[in-house]
Amino acid sequence: MKTEIRPEDSTRAEAYTLWMSSPMPMVTLVKTLNVSRLVKASRKSGVKFTTLMCWCIGKAASKIDEFFTIPEGGKLFRYDKLAINVIVANSKGGINSCDIPFCDDLQQFNRDYLALTAQAATECRSSFLEDCMIIGTSAVVQTEIDCIVNQYTDKFCNPMVMWAKYHKSLFKTTLPISFQFHHVQMDGSQAASFLEGLQQEIDTLRI
Repeated sequence: MKTEIRPEDSTRAEAYTLWMSSPMPMVTLVKTLNVSRLVKASRKSGVKFTTLMCWCIGKAASKIDEFFTIPEGGKLFRYDKLAINVIVANSKGGINSCDIPFCDDLQQFNRDYLALTAQAATECRSSFLEDCMIIGTSAVVQTEIDCIVNQYTDKFCNPMVMWAKYHKSLFKTTLPISFQFHHVQMDGSQAASFLEGLQQEIDTLRI
């Protein structure tokens, strides 16, 4: 459910005052993750690496209260559910946007991921969940990169996690990711906690 809240009654009151009218309120943090466990889990279970990555993102975000509040159109809204947005290559050679509802059950999340992305690819149609706070993702897996910085548009204030091809070395597999967020939604401390939590979710993943 989506509910408008008064900024002055929220923990984001000061941030709203400082950053809501800023021409560039987005902040980007970059971190290199150890995804060795994720790669092994994907190979063992048959669940796609990207699916596992998206589920770990949702799991880490669900533990941080600020992820459920987002500025939209100059107002502040509170959600009670999260979803992960993925970009899908469709059957016509283009791309579509697809929102996957997050749930703690990895197997259910995987079923939803497969069904919704297959539908988007086949029908060449984007799908959106209006009652969820959306965490955007973008995976550019054709090459290894050090960092991605997303474009900023006032039509989209949602947090965004971006990555490319992971890097294999002798002892571990690493993945640089970029995390972009609106400063009204959270501060650097919450963003850092999310990145630490994401690594923890990856390290403790059980399938």
